[in-house]
This record gives sequence, C-alpha cells and structure tokens, in this order.
Amino acid sequence: MRTGAFALLLVLLGLLFLAHLAIGSVRVPLVEVFAGLFGTTKDPAHALIVGGVRLPQALTAMLAGAGLATSGLLMQTLFRNPLAGPSVLGIGSGAGLAVAVVMLAGPFWRSWGLPADLVIEGAAIAGAFAVLAIILFADRRVQDGITLLIVGLMLGYLCAALVSFLEVASDSAALKGFVLWGMGSFAQVTTERLPWLAVPVLVGTLAALRLVKPLNALLLGEAYAHSLGTRVNRLRTGLILITGVLAGTVTAFCGPIAFLGLATPHVARALLGTGDHTRLLPATLLMGAVLALACDLVVRWPGLAGRVPLNAVTSLLGAPVVVWVLLRGRNWVRGT
Repeated sequence: MRTGAFALLLVLLGLLFLAHLAIGSVRVPLVEVFAGLFGTTKDPAHALIVGGVRLPQALTAMLAGAGLATSGLLMQTLFRNPLAGPSVLGIGSGAGLAVAVVMLAGPFWRSWGLPADLVIEGAAIAGAFAVLAIILFADRRVQDGITLLIVGLMLGYLCAALVSFLEVASDSAALKGFVLWGMGSFAQVTTERLPWLAVPVLVGTLAALRLVKPLNALLLGEAYAHSLGTRVNRLRTGLILITGVLAGTVTAFCGPIAFLGLATPHVARALLGTGDHTRLLPATLLMGAVLALACDLVVRWPGLAGRVPLNAVTSLLGAPVVVWVLLRGRNWVRGT
C-alpha cells in the first residue's frame, strides 16, 4: 500500500479541517479553535462560531464529499464507464425531483406528523433508487456506455422539467426554500440535523468497503467475476442500494452538488496509480472529504462568502478532470 499517498491525504484533511474552523468572515485563532473543540474557550462568541456553526459545516462537507465520491466510484465500476457518476447519470436529479415534491407540497406531508428531515431524506433516496433502476434497465438493454450517458442526461432533463412545473404551482415561501436548497451548500446542516446525514453515509461507506474484492473482480467483466464465485446479480443490487442511499442522503441535506462524485475517483486513481479497490476506495473516501472541504473553504473565504456558489467551485474542479479522462482514453480502469 502506498502509505505516502494516504499520509498526504490525512495531513491535507487535518489541515483543511482546522483551516475550515479558523477561516471565515470572522477569523478565529488556532488556539481558540482547539479550545472551542474541547469546550475550554472562555469566549462565548468563539465557542458559538467554532462549535455551533463551523464544526457542523466542516463535518457535513467531509461526509458529503466522502459519500458522493464513493457513489461515483461504485457507479464507474458497476457500469465500467469513466464518466458515470451521480450527477451525470441523473441520480442526483431523481433525488432532487423527489425533494421538490416534498418541499413544494409541504402542507400534505406535514399532516403525517413525521420529522421533516426523515421525509426529505426518504424521498431523496427513493428518487435516486427510481433513476438507478431505469439506468440499470437501460444498461442491460443497450450495452453501450455513450448511450447510457445520454439516457442519464435525458433523465436529468426530464426531472428538471418536472421540477419547473412544480415550482410554478408552489407558493412563494416553499419556492424560496427550494431555490436555496437547489444552490447546493454544506451550511444547512445544524448539529441537531447532523445525525440524519451522518448515519446513512457512514453505513453506506462501510458497506462499500466490505465489497472491495468483488468490485475488483467486476472490473474484469461479469463473466470473470462469476467464475471467481461472485454473485454478480446480488452485487449489482448491493451497489445500487448503497449508491441510492449515499447520493440520496447527500442530495437531501446539501442539495445537488456537481462533479464531486464524478471527478474524485479519477483524482484518487491518478494519485495512487492503481485501480485496485482495496486501496482505491479508501483513498477515494479521503479524497472526497479533502476536496469537499477545499471547495467549501473557497466559498467561505473572506471577501467571497455568499458571492460564489458551491457548484461553481466544484465545476471548476470537475470539468478539467472530465476532459483529462476523455483525453486519456481507456487507461482509467488500471489508473495508468
């Protein structure tokens, strides 16, 4: 295992985490950051900024980045397509459509007496599953990566069109909340809401880590994986369930985040120089958390706060990676 690469990622993660807590519209000295983390600060303003605002946002960015990166890697392996990802295949759009139905039809589901976060999260996961089922069906029918991407893009456009109709029919208060959600942000998850995000993401990533050997076999084709004793159909179902939970949960709480799920696995492959999932999947998890923290730090940088949307920063990161992958050709599987 390339311990140097993992050490680098861990160091970057730690530095970005501390920078995330210290830097913002109000700068907090590192001494006060540590004091705020351990509850020993005597400044109530610093305690509120570090523990009540920035810590939940930093943890949200790490969880969201890891979850989206994992779902992207699983989709790229399952469909053997370097451009597969939650946003490109329309998975995020399906989750977004389901969230739109819930948020823009608030009076209906509020009569059920269920927690709002539970309803939104469940709807987003269901929407992600629905699109994944269509994508899987299309994959078995067409057996062509480019056509599959086109199907995913068309599903995304269809979901966007349906959302537009819902927006027209909704009241102004619900519409404002949905528009703010649709801009994408790691700042909407408070300490109280964090467990609703953390538990599904942690369960999904741990489940993915248990599948590293079958994923390696799947890289060489379904027939080869089956000859090694892998239950391919069961594996497909498991990957779809994990991806739906990860992409749906992150989308529910953070909105549609572009390119992190698509680009991060390729950055991790380039860093490690391998497609072996025993190393690639943990590196992708860490890389997703690192890139999400870095993008959110740019968004929150003094002078830029509130002016640059998160998706603009993630697109600046992801678009060049996609072009680089296309120019590399078919070497993406082995990471060479």
